[in-house]
Amino acid sequence: MSPANTPTPSLASRIQRLFLTGLLTLLPIWLTWIVVSFVFVLLSDISRPVVAPLAHAIAESFPDSLGWINADSVQATIALLATLAFIVLVGWLARRVFGQRLLSWLEALVQRIPLANIIYSSARKLLDILQTKPDGTQRVVLIDFPHQEMKAIGFVTRVIREHGTGRELAAVYVPTTPNPTSGYLEIVPVDRITPTDWTVSTRP
Repeated sequence: MSPANTPTPSLASRIQRLFLTGLLTLLPIWLTWIVVSFVFVLLSDISRPVVAPLAHAIAESFPDSLGWINADSVQATIALLATLAFIVLVGWLARRVFGQRLLSWLEALVQRIPLANIIYSSARKLLDILQTKPDGTQRVVLIDFPHQEMKAIGFVTRVIREHGTGRELAAVYVPTTPNPTSGYLEIVPVDRITPTDWTVSTRP
């Protein structure tokens, strides 16, 4: 069929194509806004129970000059900043002896709570693994798991040397799906590992 005889798309089909194009263009922006809004609200809600009464008291004490502090948007912003400051403070304490002792005490307390101890231990293990820099080995690798005919993605946590033979062995954490906080710790010879150029954030 020649170009001159090609049927012209109908108005409805053109509007449909334009709608899909606009939707696919706006969808990433919309999802980003949802995530950012969720994080903003989440961080604000953490400190809101403390900030709201203080802001209300300040607004009542100084209605002419500081009455604006009682606005919901102002309280949300102050609560967000307070939460961020608290996180920075926790990070500073975690690098001090006193903070480490306090965190150890809190961890011991959480370990005594049923269900909470399982969730905390799994999350702590996963974060420790992701933060560990393996020595001389790719962080994200492929290993033969659960048998030699299949491959599984794993994270190398450390490389050890077998006593007596001197053979290098890698401790590889294989996360499970859909819950990556649980998984298997496999000890694999380094020469049986398939290196990759993936990072932790890479989606194969």
